[in-house]
Formats: sequence, structure tokens, C-alpha cells
Amino acid sequence: MRYPVAIEPGTETEAFGVVVPDLPGCFSAGDTMEEAMAKAEEAIAAWIETALDSGQVIPQPTSVDTLRKKHREWKAWVWAVVKVDPAVLDDKLERVNISLPRRVLHRLDALARATGETRSGFIARMAMENPQAIS
Repeated sequence: MRYPVAIEPGTETEAFGVVVPDLPGCFSAGDTMEEAMAKAEEAIAAWIETALDSGQVIPQPTSVDTLRKKHREWKAWVWAVVKVDPAVLDDKLERVNISLPRRVLHRLDALARATGETRSGFIARMAMENPQAIS
């Protein structure tokens, strides 16, 4: 999937600003065009993940031509397209095999039981509640 982005040109003292028109409130910036595009990819993935977690529908991308006509205020900006990894949209369950020391597994199972969750549910919740751990 590819989302169009509008990029406000940067200067020697100001970063390149990036807006993702199809995803309300999704924006980023970078000191170079390349950094701005990379940050836009991260912002889009984070926006989609947050929307999925709250049960929102993910808007389909609009064509660049349609957005350029709609947003005349960005006439002097550069338009580009950012690719989104389809995996961020996939909520399909997948079986995984992990290896842990027995003492860690014992602690994990005890924590899951204490919260009334399965091992898998506990691990998933911990990962979703601690996104900074993977940043």
C-alpha cells in the first residue's frame, strides 16, 4: 500500500515538514528530504497501529492528483508516495515458536495467570502497551 504525502520544503534552519492527507493528524519532519520520508514511513505505521488498536477503519490512499487538486494550500510543496509495509495492517494470528529459560517461562506464566490471561494474550498485551520498547 502506498500513501501520498505532501512535503514542505526545508531550509538551512527549518526541517522538511511532511503531511499525510489521508490520515488525519499524521505528520512528521526531517532535516533532509530522505530523513523526512523515512520519518513519514514511521509516522504512518504508528498512525495505522494506533487506529487498529482503537478499532478505527484505515482509510484507503487517495491519488496524488486528487489530493493536489483538493489541497491548493500545498501548491508549492513536493508530493511523494510512501510505501507502507502490509504487515502493519495484518491482524491475522500466527503461531510462533520461542525459546526461553524455564525460570523466565515460569515467571511469564505466573504473571499471565495473575492477570487472568493466557501466555499468548499476556505477551501480546505487554508488547502493545510498551511500544517504546521497540523504538
